[in-house]
Amino acid sequence: MSLLKSREAILALAMLLLLAVIASRFPGFVAPRNLAGVFTDTSPLILLALGQMVVILTKCIDLSVAANLALCGMIAALMDGMGVPLPLILLAVLALGAALGAANGALVWLLGIPSIVVTLGTMTIYRGTIFLLTGGAWINAHQMSASFKAFPRAVFLGLPVMAWIAIAVVAVMAVVMTRTPLGRAFYAVGGNPHAAVYTGISVGRTQFAAFVIAGALAGLTGYLWVARYAVAYVDIAGGFELDVVAACVIGGIAIAGGAGTVAGCVMGALFLGIIKNALPVVGISPFWQMAISGSAILIAIAFNARKRDPGRIILKQAEHRT
Repeated sequence: MSLLKSREAILALAMLLLLAVIASRFPGFVAPRNLAGVFTDTSPLILLALGQMVVILTKCIDLSVAANLALCGMIAALMDGMGVPLPLILLAVLALGAALGAANGALVWLLGIPSIVVTLGTMTIYRGTIFLLTGGAWINAHQMSASFKAFPRAVFLGLPVMAWIAIAVVAVMAVVMTRTPLGRAFYAVGGNPHAAVYTGISVGRTQFAAFVIAGALAGLTGYLWVARYAVAYVDIAGGFELDVVAACVIGGIAIAGGAGTVAGCVMGALFLGIIKNALPVVGISPFWQMAISGSAILIAIAFNARKRDPGRIILKQAEHRT
């Protein structure tokens, strides 16, 4: 029974049951090649969810990640049209995404504006900037270079590069969250900001760092998204921020901050990815995806409220002193 107390174990069981139900009607869905495709399709969600995870852990939220993705993706496509080499494009979108995240973090940290208000505003600003840059015009596949489009699709050891990038980021984030002072600071700030201050952790700086990480991952995902689907426009990834938050909450990232794991976050994203890919297979309209995502958020929050997981207690002594 102790195994069932683990959010990761429950999610794994739910995904296995879901796959079993789908396979009973469509055996081809669980073929290794198709499952690899599902993972690749879910890679952008995994990347954004990992960035959102660190923001939520610090008692904040970033609703601008999809708009950040769209702006960085458009910049990548425009740079490609000017003949900029791919390595420079990758560096540029990482830097731009981090800068956009830093703008969010600075407003939250220095001005004390609630993160939901800040990121609602910057979400609109980023989308508007795309329109100002392009006049609402699309950039299509024939306007992109072959190398620009080929990189995320190139297959290595049976998986596209996009999937390998997601795997690499998951590994790096797992190390950061469990083996570094910054990772422990994310949990500390969300778990008990007052105790965190007494141990020398700056709440504002830690939240700022979380927004920078989320922004950098959104920038990288912007290039991967645009290159893989070979199109860039103002409303790209519109509404995707709901899926990102849903993946985190379903994965056990406490919306009040301070509790959650990288494994849970990834499994929450995969759970949504399986549902998204399974809907057309079982004959359900993809337009139900938003309703399902919203319902999943409510169910997961209700589950978290009943469970009342205290998270990682890493500042117990400091709390007693205060």
